[in-house]
Amino acid sequence: MKSETKLIARYAETDQMGIIHHSVYPIWFEAARTDFIKLFGLSYSELEQKGIMLPLSGLACHYHKPGHYEDEITVVTTIEKLTAATLTLRYRVYNQCEELLCDGTTTHGWTDLTLKPVNLRHRMPELFAAMRRAAQEEADGNA
Repeated sequence: MKSETKLIARYAETDQMGIIHHSVYPIWFEAARTDFIKLFGLSYSELEQKGIMLPLSGLACHYHKPGHYEDEITVVTTIEKLTAATLTLRYRVYNQCEELLCDGTTTHGWTDLTLKPVNLRHRMPELFAAMRRAAQEEADGNA
């Protein structure tokens, strides 16, 4: 399972040379993560209303090619790793020519509203099972 988030590179997201600034990609990862969570039938805010938070514990970005002002951007998001305690998502950022601009990951802990770790398998078994299936599909190359 994967999500595809569509964006247009705005002027404010570029540097003086018209190249997408490196600091923008993690912001796009966040937008894509929100879209990805929706694939499981609830919004990020609904997840929080159910008492589950996903604080960031790690971020990696690898830059391959510069993107430019007004590029049509697609961020493809998939599960890289899922445990009962953590979620790692992989992001691939492409331009309208399907050139890979950036890829990266974010790692998050499943916590309650006080940021105490929770076991998602026990707390929300249906969500955990759906995410487990999505991760397996990705691992099998069927996403």
